[in-house]
Amino acid sequence: MTEAFIVQREIQIAAPAATVFAFLTDPQKIVSWMGLEAATETHPGGLYFLKGLGSDRSRAARGAFREVVPVHRLAYSFGWEGSEEVPPGSSLIEIDLMEQDNGTLLRMTHSGLPNAAQCESHDKGWAHYMGRLSHAAAGRDPGPDHGPARNS
Repeated sequence: MTEAFIVQREIQIAAPAATVFAFLTDPQKIVSWMGLEAATETHPGGLYFLKGLGSDRSRAARGAFREVVPVHRLAYSFGWEGSEEVPPGSSLIEIDLMEQDNGTLLRMTHSGLPNAAQCESHDKGWAHYMGRLSHAAAGRDPGPDHGPARNS
């Protein structure tokens, strides 16, 4: 049985996998491209916390790391504080980093989303933040974060 509500994205980043991995796990580097505050404990069972995403600066996401393979793979549970649809820890983000001659291929799967609306919302968010990550990891300033465009 396949799961219906999954977001999958790939992006090529002009930086080594170790650099990209640092931008996904080091709280100071995370806030350069996403959120205002981050905390991570990068070991299985360790905390993943991010606050201040997009236009709602009080919004916080929380989860726990399930798998940490330095410079190659991360898997962590994810959800939004105060959300009934996607509460903390209710979905799973898996990120694989593959070294390539011209940088790193990042492949991300976000599973466990409850419905098509949440899938679409998280897909927009990932499109926005992966672009910002690509800039930051390559040494460019992604500029101020105003969140994903809200067209709907």
